[in-house]
Amino acid sequence: MVSKRIIPCLDVKEGRTVKGVNFEGLTDIGDPVELGTYYASQGADELVYLDITASREGRSTFLDLVRRVADRVDIPFTVGGGISSLAEAEALLMAGADKISVNSAAVRRPELITEIASRYGSQFVVVAIDARSTPDGSWRVTTHGGSRLTDRELFAWASEAADRGAGEILFTSMDHDGTRSGYPCPLFARLCSQLPVPVIASGGAGSIDDIARVLSEGRADAALAASIFHYNEIPIPVLKRALAERGIYVRR
Repeated sequence: MVSKRIIPCLDVKEGRTVKGVNFEGLTDIGDPVELGTYYASQGADELVYLDITASREGRSTFLDLVRRVADRVDIPFTVGGGISSLAEAEALLMAGADKISVNSAAVRRPELITEIASRYGSQFVVVAIDARSTPDGSWRVTTHGGSRLTDRELFAWASEAADRGAGEILFTSMDHDGTRSGYPCPLFARLCSQLPVPVIASGGAGSIDDIARVLSEGRADAALAASIFHYNEIPIPVLKRALAERGIYVRR
């Protein structure tokens, strides 16, 4: 049996972990290397680092951070945020990242997925998809942090991303993100049944029950969250014990 994964997400700005709403009203949470080391010691299975101001500030600060994380953290970690070329992906992988996450740039130019997967393997490529529901009942992919609606449909784009070489899909429902009202489990169950690659659930986590439901009813392979970990609302050991008591297989 493959264990379900618990993944803290760290948004990084100018070398610091921050938290806000839609990248506004950012609060300094702490040093991302220290936080990552702490989460690893608490039992996190992986980490995700997102450079939320990469397009405005360049990559030098973030590359240095990736090197420091690789030196200190002993669990896999994914990096993303503004990656739009094979050269940028290569630089981050060479700095020590285990995986690369691409989003808006892949929607704009899907060949980017194939380029990274062909060079380094599908296991290095995570395609992040942000989508929202529309009045006609469909789910449309958004870009630029959920602010721009595209004509791509969620399930078709997720299948195309997997066909092009994505090793994982990280899906966020923009309808639920930040609401702490739980994940749309039927949506995740449909996505997971359709795709041949693992699905990471993101957005909407507010309780242990929310995470338990998306990992069981929603069939997600992993749950990603930020605030509940950053503010120690749900410590990772407490979460994993509770999941195990519900019959959900996690690494202890």
